[in-house]
Amino acid sequence: MDTRETQLPIGPLIAAIGGILLIVSLFVDWYDSVTGYTVFEFLDLLLTGLALATLFVLASAMGALRTPVRPGLLLGIGVLALVIVLSQVVNDPPAVAGERGNDQATGIWLALGGAALMVAGAILSSARIALSIEPRDGGRAAPTVTRTDEPPTRTDEAPTVVDEPPPRP
Repeated sequence: MDTRETQLPIGPLIAAIGGILLIVSLFVDWYDSVTGYTVFEFLDLLLTGLALATLFVLASAMGALRTPVRPGLLLGIGVLALVIVLSQVVNDPPAVAGERGNDQATGIWLALGGAALMVAGAILSSARIALSIEPRDGGRAAPTVTRTDEPPTRTDEAPTVVDEPPPRP
């Protein structure tokens, strides 16, 4: 029976979910019948690149890529995406600006949520919390949350407890 354990880092995983949500939001209407890819000239490509960078960080954290990633990179990517989306919430782009302006639609709010998830995932990645999955009987996996700061203990190296004498009064 193979008892291989897999660890999924929670922070980069949440940031990657936010990145996917950000990419999806660009296909949805940001303003009245205008998608994110239609309304922007450059920001749509920049937001897509930032979202793909979070997926790259997740792949690196899971060990799929051997490229080391600096710890603050994910936070910088998330904050930049959040600032860009917030700037579009506050100030309409020139393509939709006018006397009456256009109402903000679902896509811009999805983008805001995705960018916020990217920042939250970056903050959580500094805590180094991982989801540990190991096979059980019948081949089903049971997830557990562990801190990766501490070295894993093996069953053959179980800690021992030494009885101490009671304190003297």
